[in-house]
Amino acid sequence: MAKKLSGAQVRQSFIDYFKSKGHTAVTSSSLVPENDPTLLFSNAGMNQFKDLFLGTQRREYVRAVTSQKCLRISGKHNDLENVGVTARHHTFFEMLGNFSFGDYFKADAIKFAWEYVTEVLGVEKGRLWVTVFEKDDEAEQLWRDLTDVAPDKILRMGEKDNFWAMGETGPCGPCSEIHYYLGDDASKQSKEGFLADDGSYLEIWNLVFMQFDRSADGTMKPLPKPSVDTGMGLERITAVLQGVKSNYDCDLLRPVISKCEQLSGFKYDGSSYKQRDLKSDPDYARDVAMRVIADHSRSIAFLIADGVMPGSDGRGYVLRRLIRRAVRHARILQFKEPFLPRTTEVVIKMFGSHYPELNERREVISRVAEAEEVKFYETLDAGITILQRECEKLKRGSLFPGELAFQLHDTFGFPLDLTEDALKAYNMKVDTAAFEKAMQQQKSRSREDRKSHAKEFVSIKLDGKKTEFLGYDTLSAESRVVRISDLEGRSDAVIKPGGSAAVFFEATPFYAESGGQVGDTGQIQIGETLLKVLDTQKVQDGFILHNVEVVRGELSPKLLNENAQLAVDAERRLKIRLNHSATHLLHSALRKVLGAHVKQAGSKVDDEALRFDFTHFAPLSESELAEIQEFMNQEARANYAVETRVMGLDEAKKLGAMALFGEKYGDTVRVVEIGPNSLELCGGTHAARSGDIGFVVVQSENGVSAGVRRIECLAGPGAAHALIDERLQVGRLGEILKGDGAQLVEKVEKLIARTRQLEKELEASKSKLASAASGDLMETARVSPRGIKVIAQKVEAADSETLKSMVDKLRVKIGSGVVALGSSQGEGAVIIAGATPDLASTVNVGTIIKQVAQLSGGRGGGRADFAQAGGVDPSRLSIALDKVFELVG
Repeated sequence: MAKKLSGAQVRQSFIDYFKSKGHTAVTSSSLVPENDPTLLFSNAGMNQFKDLFLGTQRREYVRAVTSQKCLRISGKHNDLENVGVTARHHTFFEMLGNFSFGDYFKADAIKFAWEYVTEVLGVEKGRLWVTVFEKDDEAEQLWRDLTDVAPDKILRMGEKDNFWAMGETGPCGPCSEIHYYLGDDASKQSKEGFLADDGSYLEIWNLVFMQFDRSADGTMKPLPKPSVDTGMGLERITAVLQGVKSNYDCDLLRPVISKCEQLSGFKYDGSSYKQRDLKSDPDYARDVAMRVIADHSRSIAFLIADGVMPGSDGRGYVLRRLIRRAVRHARILQFKEPFLPRTTEVVIKMFGSHYPELNERREVISRVAEAEEVKFYETLDAGITILQRECEKLKRGSLFPGELAFQLHDTFGFPLDLTEDALKAYNMKVDTAAFEKAMQQQKSRSREDRKSHAKEFVSIKLDGKKTEFLGYDTLSAESRVVRISDLEGRSDAVIKPGGSAAVFFEATPFYAESGGQVGDTGQIQIGETLLKVLDTQKVQDGFILHNVEVVRGELSPKLLNENAQLAVDAERRLKIRLNHSATHLLHSALRKVLGAHVKQAGSKVDDEALRFDFTHFAPLSESELAEIQEFMNQEARANYAVETRVMGLDEAKKLGAMALFGEKYGDTVRVVEIGPNSLELCGGTHAARSGDIGFVVVQSENGVSAGVRRIECLAGPGAAHALIDERLQVGRLGEILKGDGAQLVEKVEKLIARTRQLEKELEASKSKLASAASGDLMETARVSPRGIKVIAQKVEAADSETLKSMVDKLRVKIGSGVVALGSSQGEGAVIIAGATPDLASTVNVGTIIKQVAQLSGGRGGGRADFAQAGGVDPSRLSIALDKVFELVG
């Protein structure tokens, strides 16, 4: 009989079992893969061991066991639309895995798996089935010889189901899977039922035998050291052990659903996963919503804990999509307040003991989730209204316009999958072709804009030796030209003076934009041809592109292989170096003053200033900013030597060097140390000593997105110039106000107080004038053909606020009627109109003013009882007011 263990107990028992078999327990890697640009998120247990399987890395162990955090939400693993609908689809899940790197192979892998499932967990053997690759005779025989699985429950399957490959080429091999029968009556199991794939048989463990190396022509050669990669979903095996039919009912997800019940007052049913109509069946829609929130709350908490912040692209956009999808589903649960801080707190309590990063970033998770949730509520209702209105116009089952789906995406922040999700209730799908067309048109506009600023080159295919960077040691060098291309990527073009081009050299002192530091500028001489370097960029991970403008002579293929003289703008580079070192001091200052939760979320360092984005959940106080500024300047005054060392990535991490989030690092990295408080991985250029920076001034601090703040500073010459300018301005103010620096604040305060007093007196005078004028205007009231009293008059030299006040007073005095007043204001005129409440169903002044404005060259509109128009032609104001009387009728 299966042991009824908690999810946490299952995880620990798996790790303990394999440790007893000589495996090293390896901590789960981050959801953000390190040094693997092919992956958006870690999506399998083997990700962190990829280099071991490829043979490009060695570690001190050859056997490993992990419980890996995984997120599957993109590419071939994108099942987002099924999350919350089915019993077992998730975005976040944990993958239990044991691995052999050229050590044991099929026999031990099979023996371990069977022993763990049947003896340690006690899963009923009679419900277990095994599949092997159709050509893997060895695996089938091992299952027969080493286990007591029923021979008729060992099935051979094709390549689609039971063969794994890392890619089109490279390591690959057959799989063997263990399945569990979920049916109530074990006697009804059959091969036919298994092959029917109706959900009655659940895959719980996949054993991958990396046995071959597949070449481009499809040839498979045996690997010299075959390996094992296994994966068992923690949620699935826990659900089996706890005797529940759905992962959402096991203790790894159900507590979040319980929190949704508590917060909403609605009960969760969850007894059936038969798909029903979300629009007409609110009970079903609430069940789906609770499951979506349970799944997404886990993803949201773990992503933020691993440093991902909501954003408009990449990983940040995935997080934003998850939050917004959860918020949209939550509407039917009618929560009275933001719910994500509460549901993610449940996640932290459930998983924090095994994943300490959740506890460490508890406050960040709560603050960021709440801020993003509240932010989306601001546009959600408006977007849903537009979507519903369009759906009501269309026939059920028809295509939803792609252009409108793009508008919802672009204006209201609706990811496409969220719109598709909302349309299920109307049995509609998005015209994705039209959506993609609108998206491409926007990208084309952006691309053309970049081209107009000489920032965009078409894709240039490069091969050969990568550019050698000389700029750490020198600002000028001689190097051979290896490629010249125009803006369209043509290498046979002749570029004349004023034209732009991309030029590549064997080596260069020009720093290519990277890690937040802008690219160098300067000049290049190739024979008689003089080039101005506008920017320097890195392309294809190692080639340095010089974006140049021809100043003299011409660039042509004739210059290929010629030697060139390259000279970086030394003064500009110096300023950049100082600002970059100041950025490192700022990073350490933020962590010291605000806490270790602060992580870099982006930066820009140029010759004028430095900008630093960082994770934090609240605006900084004046005292915090002052403390940060003082810390930076103390570090600068200490005049520490800026030391750079090149070392292995693992060694740098052991030293505690901070890495830039999302940056790709090689096996060898450059570490920059500035005194005892700053140690970072950085490939940028820096000052020789911290004292070279001079001093640093904080210029501004503001929010960028939920959970991300931005601080801007000036350092070195920029800070000095700012201080000089500020003193000049203060001196000028002193001359104007006739006082020195010490008296300026008091004098300005008195001036502001006097101005406010005069403004109050002015408003009071206007109000008296409005009241007096209202009495006179009452005498101008006319009665329309329908018997409605109308005042439609021009008022001299009245601003909009005064007109509104007069209209309100006249509406009270007239009792029942319409008031419209107009006044010229500069080159245009305004009209303010209002109707008394008793006429709300008879007269719509919003419609009237809209028509009047159109006839007189302006724009206007408003509510049925109050409206205004602006931009009216002053010469037609009287005619417009007469038209108001006519339209009242």
